Amino acid sequence: MAVRACGLIIYRRLQSAPSSKVTDGIEYLLLQTSYGTHHWTPPKGHVDPGEDDLQTAFRETQEEAGLQASQLTLIEGYKKELHYPVRGKPKTVIYWLAEMKDCNTEIKLSEEHQAFQWLKLEDACKFAEYEDMQATLKEVHQFLCSKE
Repeated sequence: MAVRACGLIIYRRLQSAPSSKVTDGIEYLLLQTSYGTHHWTPPKGHVDPGEDDLQTAFRETQEEAGLQASQLTLIEGYKKELHYPVRGKPKTVIYWLAEMKDCNTEIKLSEEHQAFQWLKLEDACKFAEYEDMQATLKEVHQFLCSKE
């Protein structure tokens, strides 16, 4: 049985000059773990008994980044499943996409993370070392570009 985790890829839109493309002003939230290799990841975590996947994603985001569901807008039409081994066991992670309603909302980290960054796509891909996470961020960006 695969370990199952769920999370949200969170982005914000910075107010930009009218001449620039809207997608130029998009930044993604990544959290740096306080354990292991201190890797960078969107907020995510294991599904608790009796929870559905989306509930888990919102709960973990609240626990890890201090963001309430009411502070986010879930973006219809995007859901991504990643599959990879962790310590020899299969893991499934499901991500949804959410936009910050107010781009200045404070991020409040839990003990699980030691830092956070708002990053443009290129930098977010550098911070997210795993290829599947990099590919997911690029896919999200393309998805947002196509909605403009």
